[in-house]
Amino acid sequence: MLIRKRFLSNNIKKYVKFQCITDCSQCCIEREYYPSKKFGKIGVLILPEEKERIERLANENRLKIKILPRIGISKMKDSGPTKILAYQLMGSESNGNTCPFLDVDSGNKSPHGGFPCKIYKERPLACIAYPLIESEPITLDQKCKFCKEHGNADQNLNSEVESLLKIKEKMIPDMPVIWRFATGVGELEDKEIIESGWIIDK
Repeated sequence: MLIRKRFLSNNIKKYVKFQCITDCSQCCIEREYYPSKKFGKIGVLILPEEKERIERLANENRLKIKILPRIGISKMKDSGPTKILAYQLMGSESNGNTCPFLDVDSGNKSPHGGFPCKIYKERPLACIAYPLIESEPITLDQKCKFCKEHGNADQNLNSEVESLLKIKEKMIPDMPVIWRFATGVGELEDKEIIESGWIIDK
């Protein structure tokens, strides 16, 4: 709970409840390069215990999805990862954008006017935690349109904080070597920079 207290005391200046901006689905569409272009665009973080459920939900919705590793650990640098701490659900477009669970084709709209999520009630913890970003201290994603307009949100972010804390608990490595998976996915003009496969995180 120390992280929650630090977040609430250091980052909350206005008292505005977080809510999606009208007609915005940006966080479900735009994917970014992380930690650099070399690693390609990342997908939505999926914990190992969430992977089977997400695959089942894709099957139930008749969706083809691609889940890649994201972070792995090992005891030695020359072995490759021996344990995967996190996976990632890749976007459905060739450049890595657009979550496959975002319902862009039905013509339906979510309550805020954006595209609805087909698995909203069972979405991954990373989606529940958004727009919080893991940093020290925890901050709000300034690419989020709501965060740009309002700057902060109040203690109504309890469920987001709880979700981020659950993710952080699972991401504590018990081996010394940390690996990141380069997805090989990105914009066409960046193809020569982007790598694919496991790379030691320095």
